[in-house]
Amino acid sequence: MASQLTPAEMAASIGKGLLSFPVTHFDEHLAFDVDPFRRHVSWLMEHGPAGVFAAGGTGEFFSLTPAEVEKVVRASVEETAGRVPVIAGVGYGRGIAQTMAKSAEAAGADGILLLPPYLMRSEQEGLAAHIEDVCRSTKLGVIVYNRDNAILTDETLAGLCDRCPNLVGFKDGVGDIELMVRIQARLGDRLVYVGGLPTAETFALPYLELGVTTYSSAIFNFIPEFAQGFYAAVRRRDHEQVLAGLRDFVLPYTRIRDRAKGYAVSIVKAGVSLVGRPAGSVRPPLTDLDQRSMADLQALLEKISTPAAAA
Repeated sequence: MASQLTPAEMAASIGKGLLSFPVTHFDEHLAFDVDPFRRHVSWLMEHGPAGVFAAGGTGEFFSLTPAEVEKVVRASVEETAGRVPVIAGVGYGRGIAQTMAKSAEAAGADGILLLPPYLMRSEQEGLAAHIEDVCRSTKLGVIVYNRDNAILTDETLAGLCDRCPNLVGFKDGVGDIELMVRIQARLGDRLVYVGGLPTAETFALPYLELGVTTYSSAIFNFIPEFAQGFYAAVRRRDHEQVLAGLRDFVLPYTRIRDRAKGYAVSIVKAGVSLVGRPAGSVRPPLTDLDQRSMADLQALLEKISTPAAAA
């Protein structure tokens, strides 16, 4: 099984629409539950994502073993059946990341999302060497996730683009506007730019002006019509509808999300459960939403009209 897309084709494809980052389903023993996961991906596909990011941050990449990541990626590839690119989460240290990139390629993924290396903070030279080594280990297109302990300067990123033809994407999880302007000014359309701040809808409109045409939507997991309607409003620069979506759902949602560490993931699984598509609990060290937050999220979901939001 091999991808039919070149790195450039993958990047162009995901830049045209909203990106789905599915949760990873666990059973009562917190083992990967493949059948409901596949049903979930199938349901998400009915709502037209431009790409599926398997075992990403929303999919609890950080709690999965490399073997589990490969299973999640393979299930995603089989369920999407070539309709959209599947991008696999890859990370940790150099050796593990290289092995995971090769496993993703063998599983039929179309690209990889390279998450920050484990634990250590390092200088730009070391980060660049790490990213370059992973890029050289695979033929797949690579999207680097700029966040936490792996924040690249525009100079470092430009050098990597010169040396790594398959480095085709940049996902921003920092929110440094000056850095984004510097990167866009230096690299232009050499990369596809993906919004990756928590609850990316909050930043979608200003980021569009920086050339960020797509973003990772966690809420697509449980209100895909609303998510697509919001994205469409962003792309046509409909400020009135975007602000209405922010007031009616996105900003109240972020207030619940910010009540506890790790809720950025937990709240997505809670939302999936509340719309009747349960995915199991999050794995420790994350914790599920408390009762108050579950009740508030349910009330918030009841307030929005998904078909109307998508109109």
